[in-house]
Amino acid sequence: MIGLIGGIAGVCLGVVGYLRSVRAVRECSALVQGSVGSHGTVDPRALRDVAVVRYDALNEMSGQLSFSMALLNALGDGLVLSSINGRQQTRTYAKVVEAGKGAQELSPEEEQAIKAARLGQAQPQRDKPSMVTARLAASRDVAGMPQASTD
Repeated sequence: MIGLIGGIAGVCLGVVGYLRSVRAVRECSALVQGSVGSHGTVDPRALRDVAVVRYDALNEMSGQLSFSMALLNALGDGLVLSSINGRQQTRTYAKVVEAGKGAQELSPEEEQAIKAARLGQAQPQRDKPSMVTARLAASRDVAGMPQASTD
């Protein structure tokens, strides 16, 4: 009789433990996905990864006045802005980025900016175009964004 009661109690404790673990997994998943709210959680849609790649796009200009800048969230969605500077004109392009890939064809410098932003590279690579990156806290708004310095 005591064995039967102990077995039933063990099964009940096992079911309670299982239900608690299912609830904990559900709560953790909601926190990771950002559906709980902004009470100390990270919103995966917030601007988080920023990188700037400076380069000489045209033979007529030097000083690395052209640039590509990636602005991405934790999911790799965002945009890449490019400015091609010449003596007579400057052209600016904006391209959509989804999951770290361009919706349109990207230049090598734009791809490099996206890769640097996703990796959070902090130091410029001297054998390639000058690059400045900044990792932003997801809880900060765009207006509070730190200014990235250039070389």
